[in-house]
Amino acid sequence: MESLSSSNNITSNCSFEKVDHLMQYLELVIYIPIFVFGLMFTVAALFVFCIFLRKWTESTIYMTNLALMDLLLLFLLPFKMQATNNRWSAYRQPLCSVLESLYFVGIYGSIYTIMCIAVDRWMAICHPFKAKQIRSPTAALGICVGIWGLVLAVIFPTTYSFREADHKDFHCFHRFSKKGWKPVVIICVQVFGFLVPALVVVYCSVRTIWTLHKSGQHSQQSRACVKIIVSSLSAFLVPFTPSHLGILLQFLVHQSVIQDCSAQVSISLFIQITMCLSNITCCLDGLCYYFIAHEVRSTRNTFRWSVTSQRRPTFSTSEH
Repeated sequence: MESLSSSNNITSNCSFEKVDHLMQYLELVIYIPIFVFGLMFTVAALFVFCIFLRKWTESTIYMTNLALMDLLLLFLLPFKMQATNNRWSAYRQPLCSVLESLYFVGIYGSIYTIMCIAVDRWMAICHPFKAKQIRSPTAALGICVGIWGLVLAVIFPTTYSFREADHKDFHCFHRFSKKGWKPVVIICVQVFGFLVPALVVVYCSVRTIWTLHKSGQHSQQSRACVKIIVSSLSAFLVPFTPSHLGILLQFLVHQSVIQDCSAQVSISLFIQITMCLSNITCCLDGLCYYFIAHEVRSTRNTFRWSVTSQRRPTFSTSEH
């Protein structure tokens, strides 16, 4: 998303050299821990879901999809770190556009996957009878494939046109052309990329937690469910709210609504920092992976315990 953080030459009288110089070091300080810890959490989650648990429920399918989105983001971080301090040759613009598009696929694929997790929990707890007819691992898999198809179909044609062909060296993941700041583009990003999913996630999360609280259930499974909901909500709001606020402010700068030079410099720094920190979703999702894995194991152990407890009385009655 740093490609949206075009800050230079917005106002000819403003200098952004200090911001760019600071971000050359700050991006590396932010990216390296995210890459290391995010990779650990994501690979561990895929190992647990695909090899250790091997129980394909709706939750594990959505979480596996979220881990794949995170893995895509983490795969691109080394390219972003390299592009921070190095200019790319003009002939590498097509490659850069592909990498930028894949980055947006990872970001907005994660957003829509978290939204689907919230809806799935809401449906299962608040509307259990309808959920039996609608929810299934096959449906969850189809929705995940649909998310990939949607974000690829929307983002690739759009992002690929944001870099104008020229013969100058450039910084990949930075400074889109004016096409990237068109009102229609930013409105779609804000509304369909963030606001609508955010409203859905918040509504479903609040309603689900309220239903669990109202039912008076305080079992281990209900507590685990609340933890999954809260961790998913945090993994959505913490990384993506500041970054989309930064996009809105930078859009106002490009539309000459904000003309004060010091405000433009502050906004430039704000959007670049928040864009970097939006990648922390790869680490926050680790909480979701842990609670889902714990829930699946608890369910499996509960099932084994119930089967065993049913067998013991039968065995003892047959002896007497």
